[in-house]
Order: sequence, then structure tokens, then C-alpha cells
Amino acid sequence: MSSRTARQVQMVSRPAGMPDHGHFKLVEVELPAPAAGEVLVENRYMSVDPYMRGRMRADAVYAAPFALDKPMYGGAVGEVVESADDSLEAGDIVLNFNGWQDRFIARATQVQRFDPFDRERISLYLGALGMPGMTAHVGLLKFGEPKAGETVFVSAASGAVGAIVCQIAKMKGCRVVGSVGSDAKAAWLKGECGVDETINYRTCGSLTRALRDAAPDGVDVYFENVGGDHLQAAINAMNPFGRIAACGMISGYNQSAPEPGPNNLMYIVGKKLRIQGFIISDHEDMRPAFERDMSGWIREGKIQTRETVYEGIENAVDAFLALFTGENFGKMVVKL
Repeated sequence: MSSRTARQVQMVSRPAGMPDHGHFKLVEVELPAPAAGEVLVENRYMSVDPYMRGRMRADAVYAAPFALDKPMYGGAVGEVVESADDSLEAGDIVLNFNGWQDRFIARATQVQRFDPFDRERISLYLGALGMPGMTAHVGLLKFGEPKAGETVFVSAASGAVGAIVCQIAKMKGCRVVGSVGSDAKAAWLKGECGVDETINYRTCGSLTRALRDAAPDGVDVYFENVGGDHLQAAINAMNPFGRIAACGMISGYNQSAPEPGPNNLMYIVGKKLRIQGFIISDHEDMRPAFERDMSGWIREGKIQTRETVYEGIENAVDAFLALFTGENFGKMVVKL
């Protein structure tokens, strides 16, 4: 394979329920030499994220749908290998939105050069120092508005977003309850991230009862990643004037038909709850504060991170599908 042979994952049909390998194909294409103002980039890591499932629908809710028989795209971090632009040179590390391919040609203005604090940990810029970390930072601080002494409940608490939410909430002096899908994830949250109580939603029986036991004084802030029975339990346990920051609802992403929603929505009025959905791309004004805070916390060891790493673009679909079975521990990335 030549240095300009690129492998790309393309979507060939739109899944109605849970995707499988038949909806994707891996293709090889030959890239030209970079023209003036362009660069050839080799991606080192690409991100797979639950939101990408929504872009596989023809009626994508908050972002343009992926085109059929074209490379999909998403966050990635790569290295410039050829440059025809004075602003970049070979060896530069760049962030880009050309994931799902191991090499690509782009205008130099379409990638973002940065100096990683540790070149051995550049995948952090797809996780805690990237979109998931900023989602946690903005969602909790702007919409959750946690106050010292309050109780924060986080669903998908060991995931790329949830684990960061838990740790920021602890730094703000809150009591934190996290919902996870395994005892190993629960042990990591309590042992490494300082979470006060955990709930294994697969084994707890009634989630509402388990949450009430874990948060006997009620929940003041709920960070929503899951939806479904988690949202129902959170509303049941919320204190008056509670705040819900709604980041995602992964439990419904692969449903071919909508399932009934929570049957306790009347509590939103009675408890005077506030529910705020948000998409992180609308909050670029908060990026400087996020980058300052998160880079400092990571350097000081105040934020613990975990990654699940799949090797090779040929395994990118497997990595993506594993997001929906709970196999990932922390941020899911593919090393290219």
C-alpha cells in the first residue's frame, strides 16, 4: 500500500434499528499529491461517539446525515506527512473532522494544529480535552449549575462524558451518584474518581428505588446521557427546583419505533424542574474556559481518564457498535 493509499469506512445503507456490518464497507482510494494550500494527513486516532448514530438517519435530528457511499466523518487527531502550505509542515499534529479514514487531503485551513502536552497521549484531545470533555464542562456548569452540598446524579457515569461530569461535580463540592452497567465500572468510579455512590442498572432491579436509596436526600442535578427508565427515575427523585442537563439519550438511538416515554412528567410542573437540552457546538464561547480548566485539572491529576482502544480502521465499525452494548470503558477511540 502506497503512502497515498487511503482506507475509508463508508455507509452503504441506513440502519432502521441496531446497525451491523452490512450497513458499512471499507474501501481503498488513491489520493493525489497535495495541491497548493493543501496537506496530506495521516490520522493517528479517530473517535467513535454515540451521536454518530443519529447522523445515520435520513432525518438526522441536529446535524446533517451521513451521505451514502461516501466516507463518514468525525473527530480525529493526525500528523501532517506532506504539506503544500506555509502554515503547516510535516510532523505537525492536527485536529480534524476527517475521522473514519486513515489518510486524507484537506485545505490547511480545515485542520487545527496544536502542541500536545504529551505526544504519547494525543488521544486525550478526542476525550477529556476534546468534545466529550467540553460537553461535560458546559453541560454541568452552565445548565446544571451545581452548588456545594447538592446531589448530582449522572447516567452512563463511566463514559467519556459522564466520568468527567462526575469529577467536576466532586470538585464543586457535590455528592455524586453514578449509574453504570458493570461492577468494574462502579469500582473505578468510586476508587479513582471519588464518586460517592454507584448503581449497576443491570442488576439493581427498580432503578427508582435504587436511586432513592443512593440519594436519600433527593437529587438536585441530573446529567442525562441515557433517557428511558433513567429519566423516569431521576424525575421521581428530583428535589424542587432541580435541574436536568440533557446531553443524550442513548437508550433510544437504535429503536426502530419510539417507545413510551416517562409516565411521571407531571412532576416537572409540581417540582418546578428545569430541563435543558443542549448541543455542544452552540457553546463555542465557553471553549477558552473549558480548555483552561481541563488542561489544568489533567496536569494536576484532578481528572482521571479511561480509554477503550480498538486497533485498525478495519475494526472501527466494531468499536462503534460496542458503544451500544456497554463494552466501552471511558472514551472509545480507534488507533489507526
